[in-house]
Amino acid sequence: MLRLVSLKLGRLYRYVKLAVLGSLAAALVLNTHSLLASLQRNELSERRFLQLNKCPACWGTSWCRKFLNGQLRLESWGRLRLLDFFNVKNVYFARYGEPREGNRRVVLKRLGSAQELADIDTKICRRATGRGRCDLLQALHATEFASLNGDVRLLTPDAVEGWSDLVHCPSQRLLDRLVRRYAETKDSGSFLLRNLKDSERMQLLITLAFNPEPLVLQSFPSDEGWPFAKYLGACGRMVAVNYVGEELWSYFNAPWEKRVDLAWQLMEIAEQLTNNDFEFALYLLDVSFDNFAVGPRDGKVIIVDAENVLVADKRLIRQNKPENWDVWYESKFDDCDKEACLSFSKEILCARVTVDHNYYAICQNLLSRHATWRGTSGGLLHDPPADIAKDGRLEALLDECANPKKRYGRFQAAKELREYLAQLSNNVR
Repeated sequence: MLRLVSLKLGRLYRYVKLAVLGSLAAALVLNTHSLLASLQRNELSERRFLQLNKCPACWGTSWCRKFLNGQLRLESWGRLRLLDFFNVKNVYFARYGEPREGNRRVVLKRLGSAQELADIDTKICRRATGRGRCDLLQALHATEFASLNGDVRLLTPDAVEGWSDLVHCPSQRLLDRLVRRYAETKDSGSFLLRNLKDSERMQLLITLAFNPEPLVLQSFPSDEGWPFAKYLGACGRMVAVNYVGEELWSYFNAPWEKRVDLAWQLMEIAEQLTNNDFEFALYLLDVSFDNFAVGPRDGKVIIVDAENVLVADKRLIRQNKPENWDVWYESKFDDCDKEACLSFSKEILCARVTVDHNYYAICQNLLSRHATWRGTSGGLLHDPPADIAKDGRLEALLDECANPKKRYGRFQAAKELREYLAQLSNNVR
């Protein structure tokens, strides 16, 4: 009986798959003329496609000249709007041409699905008028975004606390850094909010509230050694970042030597974001294989999705001394049956100086046997060579890092794991 049911379900799946493919083929045939037209025209030079009309309820305008002048073009399949159904995250690959730099690949992001972007408009309207639909540009002037106007000298924690993960527990030092490094203004370098134009200030606040990823990339730039993709610019509701390379997922079955090197880099990223000279702890709240990419030339691992990053100011924590501020915090292992699970308390991340969250996130969701992704299991370090498997040290360190059995075991395991992976990496180079 069970076999009969499974056979029927298998046939049903094949029929549905064939039906979908048939529908797509029919749509391609019926829309051949419009498809050819879409392949020929450059939508990235069209204000409507960029949603430039939404500004200043947008991400910025610093790259509008490059977009509107036709210096960016979507790669072939990206020009087919019929395929937008599969592009839920609204991420596009494009070519950017610059006379002095030549032609290079860039990644374009709308920073949300079509529904999420529509929700931004709805939320702005509801905040201003109580209705879900309105004149967006007029409504902006009746929101808290407009209240932080040119008379306001500084962007302060009490004004924006809790708007997003980035400012769940902001310090004045962090906010000054965000304003000073804001790339969507010609007058960057000042931490005074009132030095921004009204439109620039509105764009900064909208970005901070709805998707702060661009601000993370600007405030902790790759040029200074931070492990994030390089921010290039924005136009309307489209931002451009540097193309890094293939997602970490594509290296899941790479040679053992390569996977060891990538694992070591991931642990180094966890260490850098947790302990650095700036005394900002950047906690990754969303860790999965598609949030990292690997450079094809230098093999460097880079974070390519920085929307869910919480920044805690360790200097402020030491100054304010909240309850148990100096007690080491151990993240609780989350043995769930879903992909990319993490268990954490934002309030605790904001109130402790010593936290093992980043080690926990990397070990559990990427490296150890507990990591599951796209139907696979075993993590990036699956199937080690026989001698390493027999030795057992790697498996023990990964298990203790993901699900510690000793008090403060993860801190020690993470340290030893970094050293052991560095040793293995050196041995195979």
